[in-house]
Amino acid sequence: MPITLKASYFSANSPNSSSFHEDSLIEISDNGQITNIIHQTASEYSERLSAARQHDHLITLAPGHFLLPGFIDLHNHAPQWPQAGIALDRPLADWLNHYTFPLEARYADLDFATPVYQDLVTEMLANGTTTALYFGTIHNSANLRLAEICSQAGQRAFIGSVAMDNPDQTPDYYRDASPEEAINKTQTFVQAIQDTYRNGFIQPVITPRFIPSCTTETLQQLGQLAQSQHITVQTHCSESDWEHDYVRERYGHTDSEMLQSFGLLNQHSVLAHATQLTTTDQSIIKTEQAAIAHCPISNAYFGNGILPAHELLNQGIKIGLGSDIAGGYTPSLYANLQQAVTASQIRQDGVDATIAVDQRGVANSRISAKQAFYMATVGGATSLGIQAGAIESGLLADFQIVQAPPRFASLTPDEQLEQLLFRHTKHQIKAVYVQGKLVHEKEHNWYE
Repeated sequence: MPITLKASYFSANSPNSSSFHEDSLIEISDNGQITNIIHQTASEYSERLSAARQHDHLITLAPGHFLLPGFIDLHNHAPQWPQAGIALDRPLADWLNHYTFPLEARYADLDFATPVYQDLVTEMLANGTTTALYFGTIHNSANLRLAEICSQAGQRAFIGSVAMDNPDQTPDYYRDASPEEAINKTQTFVQAIQDTYRNGFIQPVITPRFIPSCTTETLQQLGQLAQSQHITVQTHCSESDWEHDYVRERYGHTDSEMLQSFGLLNQHSVLAHATQLTTTDQSIIKTEQAAIAHCPISNAYFGNGILPAHELLNQGIKIGLGSDIAGGYTPSLYANLQQAVTASQIRQDGVDATIAVDQRGVANSRISAKQAFYMATVGGATSLGIQAGAIESGLLADFQIVQAPPRFASLTPDEQLEQLLFRHTKHQIKAVYVQGKLVHEKEHNWYE
């Protein structure tokens, strides 16, 4: 049934600007698309409001409640949810080998995988994340169960069956036995998702874990598959000193250069972390129209550097936000956008007080709350090529209904947006819509 939301809302227009509209009418079709937005100043406002009431299509937000676009998580390791917050003081290689790989190996057991994935997807929706790009495991049965759970819960999902077959960097109990197995498993998963979810709500993703975990043959064949299928690719790219240096020692080139040579870097690619990019790497990524998943919380633990988000945005490189469960300890993109702003200020100011002030930090590195909001919404949607991320006619109706903090009304719209983003708790998210369908509701008092 079509609905009309009467709501005040915020939406990003560009990296540096956002809009606010009060008590607008947002008309949503049966298929979950925003068909029209009528602002209070429009001549037809009263007529459309009366029509919505007459047909019992009207939902009016209660005072103190606002509409935001649903957030888009560009990097999430779904199977790592049980280890969120654990061993973040360990080096990346140790963290992977002693914690992550043993955990992911357990997903051969669907009785273990199912409740974990159900809990994660429920928690992400409760945090306002309406679309997610997931790494699965090497186990296709569990990857398909994740797809099923996302579909049933109403979260739009891009899911990858992880390819990892390099015996030098992966344990014998958790790896693909050969390049043939890695490729066949990926092809089987892609076909199963495409056959089951024909509407595109759940999509398959080609997923080499990262260059260190894959043989050259597997990377080459995955690149060929990506070019022939024209579907999303996700991987880690220059995510730490160790990983960046490993690739240069192995191939004599950087991650970006090698991903490009393998055919894994194109307009459908999402590269996680990217804290160690060279200027040449940045140019390659821009030329190939690939996207970066900025994971600021995880980067603080494993990134060995701060992503130059301001510089990348100014170059027109696509950037969204990722939670990187479990390198990041929370699925909240609110927490990650807050950290993105904080990290950018640390990058600008520097960290060593013994260095002269004029020699500290990197000038012009700070990003604003608006830029972080853009990355969590429009940036993620642009990176995935989906018609979402903003509240505009023609886009999908993915929304969060959030309750404002006290003394909110006295602020300007820009100040209101900042408080919604920074004085946030999960409990302020009262309801979540994905493609016009109510998929999460904390309580009923968000509407009149």
